[in-house]
Amino acid sequence: MSTAAPDDRGALRLRNLLGLLTRPKPVVGATPADVVLRENKMELLRYRPRDGGPKHRTPVLMVPSMINRHYVLDLRPGSSFVEYLVNEGHDVYMIRWGTPSAEDRYLTFDEVCDGYLGRAVRHVARTTERRKAHVLGYCMGGTMAAIHTAVRPEYVASLATLAAPVRFRDEAILSTWAANENFDIAAMTAALGNAPWQLLQGTFLMQRPTMSLAKLVGLVDRAWDAEWLDAFLALETWVNDNVSLPGEAFREYIERLYRHESLVAGEFALSGERVRLENLRCPLLAVTFEHDLIVPWKSAVELVERAGSADKERLHLKGGHVGAVVSRKAAQGLWSKLSGWWAARDAEPVSAVSEPAAESPVVAAPNAPALDDAPPAAAATKAQKAPRAQPSARRGKK
Repeated sequence: MSTAAPDDRGALRLRNLLGLLTRPKPVVGATPADVVLRENKMELLRYRPRDGGPKHRTPVLMVPSMINRHYVLDLRPGSSFVEYLVNEGHDVYMIRWGTPSAEDRYLTFDEVCDGYLGRAVRHVARTTERRKAHVLGYCMGGTMAAIHTAVRPEYVASLATLAAPVRFRDEAILSTWAANENFDIAAMTAALGNAPWQLLQGTFLMQRPTMSLAKLVGLVDRAWDAEWLDAFLALETWVNDNVSLPGEAFREYIERLYRHESLVAGEFALSGERVRLENLRCPLLAVTFEHDLIVPWKSAVELVERAGSADKERLHLKGGHVGAVVSRKAAQGLWSKLSGWWAARDAEPVSAVSEPAAESPVVAAPNAPALDDAPPAAAATKAQKAPRAQPSARRGKK
């Protein structure tokens, strides 16, 4: 943090505010990475290891939310979770979902959660002798990671979630809005195709209508601090860099999870296979935040309570949905905890856990896929979909 005598702060504040229009844009998502897998708009990034190579045997795959850009986990040099992990000797991968176009309006939740995510998990697992990867899911990405791991656990060494909703009927305003019968999600996606980012961003802003004003007041008050100003502008770049969601996947997400609470009810299915959270047997860490308005901690802690793992824990921290992940304190708290947690589970555990609960399939489900094969989508899901254009191999807009 910058320091300045109180008498100097007024001049510094005025200079920095006047210079906002000409101030260089924040450098975000700058940790060097290579695209190692690409499918439609989705790209799998591998961050270049530190000099000397990774220290840990098991790679880490990060699964961000589809609603926001991935680089919140790689915000800016010196304040990047990805950069921190690379420096700690981890081999880090990240899914970059890209920007859906009109051809993606019929992309289903199964195709994303079982298809794209599954192939990313298997690709990362293939890079290590252990043939498994640590998976970290943030927000919606954590929900998808938990669903996928409960059904396809073969290549997941451990699962960590950051503010990932599991129980959707809670006190959050988002739950109330999503459950409102006047919100005709089917009509919206039929008319618009994909769920527009303007709607999604507006929904979050309406949770705290005075947030924009509060940010402006904070900006004027702290503008004298150049370091704080750089961090503020970097985070605001991410906050306003929103992305639309594939229409059909969004419709399923709202109807099946928010409205019908099918995940905790044991009625949710992935590619025709029943999702039982009790079948989560890998090591599990669920991170919850005390002041999270988007995913209340009671919604996220449900994962720990229902998982069948013998090695599971919850880490509860102060802060909100985003601030607790990117704040100055995160490096000494959250980031360090996750790094150490993965390091302690870098090899297969010696003791076996209890047998998983009996499966209860919704329809006849395919066997677990081979390492290089993609799991087939449920035939029933395919039959109900409207015809859609073939996915493009072009890289999504960044």
